Amino acid sequence: MGNRADDEGTDIAIYRRPLTDTVHADTPTGACEQLLALIDELGFERNTVRPAGDKGPAYTWHEAPGHLSEDETKQLATRAVPALLTAGYTVHIPAYLFDQDVYRRAVEDLRAQRITAAAASPTAPRPPSRRSRG
Repeated sequence: MGNRADDEGTDIAIYRRPLTDTVHADTPTGACEQLLALIDELGFERNTVRPAGDKGPAYTWHEAPGHLSEDETKQLATRAVPALLTAGYTVHIPAYLFDQDVYRRAVEDLRAQRITAAAASPTAPRPPSRRSRG
């Protein structure tokens, strides 16, 4: 059973399923649990279909929650992109689901989270002190 991520050659393919309002986030067949868990954390809902008799790989995909409006779904899809890219994954998202302003805010939020986490970390490197020579 193929999916868009397999077809596109990406780690994640986010798209609106044809003839529906459902937004999918597909991962390649056999994707690692770390990637699947990250997509869960980003707000998508995981679905899995296992083959009869447990022969062959399970087919796993994520969907935007059905209660979201069209704008909220577009925001969810767009906000996921910076986190996925930062984690090192390749992402395909079509222009009709991508909002440049939401993307910029998501990048700013991600940077702020990293700065806050680094400042709170007891092992965060301290900037070198400046000593005056006299």
